[in-house]
Formats: sequence, structure tokens, C-alpha cells
Amino acid sequence: MYPAIIEKLIQDFKKLPGIGEKTAERLVLTITNWNDDDLKAFGSHLSDLKSSIKFCKTCGLLTDMDTCAICQNENRDQKTIMVVADSKDVFAIEQTNTFFGTYHVLHGLVDFSKGIEPKDLNIDALTSRIEKSNELIIATNGTVEGELTAQYLKSLYKEKKVNITRLGYGLPVGAELKYADQLTLIKAVENRQKY
Repeated sequence: MYPAIIEKLIQDFKKLPGIGEKTAERLVLTITNWNDDDLKAFGSHLSDLKSSIKFCKTCGLLTDMDTCAICQNENRDQKTIMVVADSKDVFAIEQTNTFFGTYHVLHGLVDFSKGIEPKDLNIDALTSRIEKSNELIIATNGTVEGELTAQYLKSLYKEKKVNITRLGYGLPVGAELKYADQLTLIKAVENRQKY
């Protein structure tokens, strides 16, 4: 029903998370009404994306520099490392403005069903950073893959002179017990604190 180029763009937009047929269609049709300068700038940004973005050589965070701004910041606690699955996790934690250490991005989680093993993750670079650290905070998801990865890291570094901690998981603020799933309730009981 649409010209071929619009159909192709709709298919491209549908590859993005959370974008279905209708949203992709609406986005593409909106772009068709942009002026030439805006459209050219958008296309230029997309084509420059792959060549401009790289991973920090220290922590693996998505950046446009060899070493990201977090690793370069001398005011951050360089001896505390929070391990996360991907760069989106870092950006989410940074928005809370509550963590002032450094990060290490694994670029995924152990998932044997998808053929992702520990050797496929950014673990070697973490091993080289551990010696200078006081605390390793494992901040992987509370999923099976996240727990498997956390257990692997814990066993890998248990002999090192580093305090290994795990982010607390449990009931979200405002949640009612009767609506919580079993895993959330288990984690809430395990991670209880003195009141």
C-alpha cells in the first residue's frame, strides 16, 4: 500500500524494541514530512553511529572516546566496581545519582540455551581490574541468566581479596504481597534488613 522505500523503513523501525507495526508506520510517515535539512541530519547521524561509537577500553561502556568519562573521573571511587550486563544498565543507575564507583559492562549474560558462555562475555578485562579493587558489586538481573552469571563471577573471584556483594532484590516500593510472584517474594525474604 505504501511506496517501497516507506515499507522498507517501516520494517527497519520495527526492529527496534517496543516498536510495532503502527508505531513504525507513524514514525516513518512523520519523517516524510521533515524538511530536507532535518532529514539529511538524521540520515547522517545514523550513518555516523557505527563509526563514532566504541566501547571503553577499561570498563566496556558504550562511549565515543577510548576511555569513558566515568573511568576518567578521578572523583569516583576507582576501587569499587559494579558489574552490569550492558550499557543501558549503567545509564539507568547513573540517573539515580547514588553510585559513585566505576562500572564493568559484561556485554551480556551467561545463557547456555543461546550458546552464550562465560568466555563470550567481557570477563577477562574485569579479572585484570579486580586486583586493585576493594568491592565488586554484582548488579546482574534477577533472572535465571543473571543469577547464573552472578554465581559464576562469585566462584571465579572467591579467592581474591575483594568484597563481593550483590544488589538487593525484592518487593518494589508500593507493591502488595498478594500480587508479587514467588521469586520476588523469595528475594524479598532473603534480602531483608534490620528495621
